[in-house]
Amino acid sequence: ARGRDTITRGLAALTKRGKLSEADARAVTARIDWTLDAASLAPCGLVIEAIVENAEIKRALFERLEGVLADTAAIATNTSSLPVTSLAAGRRNPARYMGLHFFNPAPVMKLVEVIPGAETDGAIAASALDLMKSWGKTAVMARDVPGFIVNRAARPFYGEGWRALEEGAADAATLDFLYRDLAGFRMGPFELGDLIGHDVNHAAATSVFCAYSGRTRFTPSLMQGQLVAAGRLGRKSGRGVYAYGPDESPSPQVLAVEKSAGDAALLEAAIAGGCLEIDGVRIMLTDGRPAAAVSNELKMPVAAIDYLRDPAAVSVIAFACSDREAKAAALRLAAMSGKNAVLLSDRPGLVVLRTLLQLANCAADAVRDQVASSDAIDLAMMNGVNYPFGPLAFAQGFGMTRAVATLDAIAAETGDAIYRPSEWLRAAARIGVAT
Repeated sequence: ARGRDTITRGLAALTKRGKLSEADARAVTARIDWTLDAASLAPCGLVIEAIVENAEIKRALFERLEGVLADTAAIATNTSSLPVTSLAAGRRNPARYMGLHFFNPAPVMKLVEVIPGAETDGAIAASALDLMKSWGKTAVMARDVPGFIVNRAARPFYGEGWRALEEGAADAATLDFLYRDLAGFRMGPFELGDLIGHDVNHAAATSVFCAYSGRTRFTPSLMQGQLVAAGRLGRKSGRGVYAYGPDESPSPQVLAVEKSAGDAALLEAAIAGGCLEIDGVRIMLTDGRPAAAVSNELKMPVAAIDYLRDPAAVSVIAFACSDREAKAAALRLAAMSGKNAVLLSDRPGLVVLRTLLQLANCAADAVRDQVASSDAIDLAMMNGVNYPFGPLAFAQGFGMTRAVATLDAIAAETGDAIYRPSEWLRAAARIGVAT
């Protein structure tokens, strides 16, 4: 009944917005049959299971389906985290089982991950890929590994956001704002976590972490785990990272800078890796080292800039400064560039660039592990979680050699192996292109 009501309301909304005629809406409704009896599915050539994320309950359903479906019928699971091979193990014909992982909301989101298990018939998987494309979906073939493509490769977006918050880089509202303004993400990690539900998000992180025997790139956030323990699950509980009362409206900590006449091209020069000096202060895009470390080497004040996807479009510049002189010069650059400023704590790789590089690092691991091709991973991330660009395309545009050097610097400064560049990234840097 809930499913039927959801579809009725969805069709009504599309009709009201002029996206669908009333006749088309009625036709859609007429094509849908509703049943609680598995025997009704006997004529089906493909059944897609999308029930509770519990392996035993899914297997019980598969047992019932095998009793009514023809031997030629394919059975797909919409699981986001359970191994397809394991779900199909012990079935009468494991060759007809596969994963078809849709992203929520399925009518809107383009991506479908097609996941063959170890025993899946290759022809069935290929037919499913073609079928999804015929439905207008962006379908990609993924290996049957924990998290598949997206739920594996997206972990650093949340993990790096939480780590920045835990380390005091800025408050949550400011960090969310920077991910949106500087990089073009639709939502920052905390507001997105509040929307998804921290219980769901943290469980996914823990599942991938455990499935990979504690591989460090997937380490879950302690702070997020504490939120879950406290019942602060996000919007659905009324409070998560943010509170959702009528008077709650978190604001980013942005310094309003009085604009002055100047050369806006100076900002372009600073982020292009050039040597920009203002009032005896070196201003540069972060190279992974803290501003204070670069200042100590150069024997001059240093202001480091976080990543800017489009310097002309952003409203702020995020800086970390070695001292007061560096802060004054940074604010002067912001004024001359017509921008406001955000002052971050001085940490390796700052916030947005560190996250983007770690996303590329994780995606590179996935290519190395043959989860999918680099193109398929980028396509999946843009269509499954609406990233503004693919992680590996970002690394290639940023420069593979530069990406590797920056990650090496972050790893050296933090002493944390999580930031060591993937060997796939190193190989790509050596040949100069992503392959």
